[in-house]
Amino acid sequence: MTVAAQSEVQVDNAEVRVTEWRLPPGAATGPHRHGMDYVIVPVADGEMTIVAPDGARAKAQLKTGKSYFRKAGVEHDVLNETATEIVFLEVELKV
Repeated sequence: MTVAAQSEVQVDNAEVRVTEWRLPPGAATGPHRHGMDYVIVPVADGEMTIVAPDGARAKAQLKTGKSYFRKAGVEHDVLNETATEIVFLEVELKV
């Protein structure tokens, strides 16, 4: 059984939205499309499973403080198939 990821919006203004995401073991964000460019800032080391709309699966390593950027339009589901909680900040750029 998949558990829903937990999210908390920390900042939401005209320029950015910052959301903290927590994925306990077995959690998933659910399929979604990113409507804005965004930066992911890992808060803890971890490994995410990324599932593309066609079902293709890939592993993504998170290292604390090692951010990465993606353009708007990315579509995927993010799963935690490990025994450790995944925690990261998502910074969406509105401008």
